[in-house]
Amino acid sequence: MSRTLLTKLHLAFAAFMFPAVLMFLITGALYTWGNKGEWYESSYEVPLSQPFENQTQGDLTSLAVQVLLEQDVAIPSGTEALNGEGADQALAWTGARSEVSVKATDDPMVAEVAVKEASLHRWLVQLHKAKGSTYFKVYASMLAAVLFLLVASGIVMGLQVKALRKLTISSSVVGLVAFIGFVLLG
Repeated sequence: MSRTLLTKLHLAFAAFMFPAVLMFLITGALYTWGNKGEWYESSYEVPLSQPFENQTQGDLTSLAVQVLLEQDVAIPSGTEALNGEGADQALAWTGARSEVSVKATDDPMVAEVAVKEASLHRWLVQLHKAKGSTYFKVYASMLAAVLFLLVASGIVMGLQVKALRKLTISSSVVGLVAFIGFVLLG
């Protein structure tokens, strides 16, 4: 592959993926220091047509969707999970933009639906944590492949230029040693 073509591909991929790289860099750096964004939480008591212990996962999911639609909150992008049995069961449903849980109250004919809506920053953190849709997960996987190609093409270009070959090799060795050191100190 010619250096000109490699340079053009390097530039095109870098420019295309720059917004995603920026999002992952910012959310990752802030998350490292404990800044995860905010959840806006609310809770609703919803009357049931039959006792809570008789509710199926489908019933509780429908109840959660009903409340989310009434509150104009996005449906979670993940899959719901039912934990426990009977009156001790609870539905948990996570996603990037919202999370919802449904659990029993002291009254067997009333359920509590807790809704969490993400701030923009928290939404992006949730995407970073792979809580988004399948479409975003494919996009994030493409980003990983492109980042590898960018680094690999940069190294290839550095090795192709005689004046940069020694710098490329020495930087790669120092980078490997630093990586091992930071992993061991981690």
